[in-house]
Amino acid sequence: MLDHVGLQVSDYKKSKKFYQRALAPLGYELMMEFGEAAGFGKDGKPDFWIAKGKAQSIHVAFAAADHATVDKFHKTALSSGGKDNGKPGLRKEYHPKYYGAFIHDPDGHNIEAVCHT
Repeated sequence: MLDHVGLQVSDYKKSKKFYQRALAPLGYELMMEFGEAAGFGKDGKPDFWIAKGKAQSIHVAFAAADHATVDKFHKTALSSGGKDNGKPGLRKEYHPKYYGAFIHDPDGHNIEAVCHT
């Protein structure tokens, strides 16, 4: 079980603003900030962190409660400066109920919201 994930971003202020907006539909909010590092989470626990540094592309998938939340994540992330990397929809090649959407953040990280029901 993972406790938290961290990634480096090239433009801290731009990325912080992007994640504050893009993760809001998933119930995430900015919970902690130390210099140019920010922890986002829900239910009182920051489990997704960004920090100023040399960005190296990674993939992170956030669990969504339902298809509508995946759709809202995608729409909000696009309007927050993200680039489409896969519109919301079923990905039956993963499993019959895998419903996901993919966004590239300002550094090109592949950020996903997924519902398995």
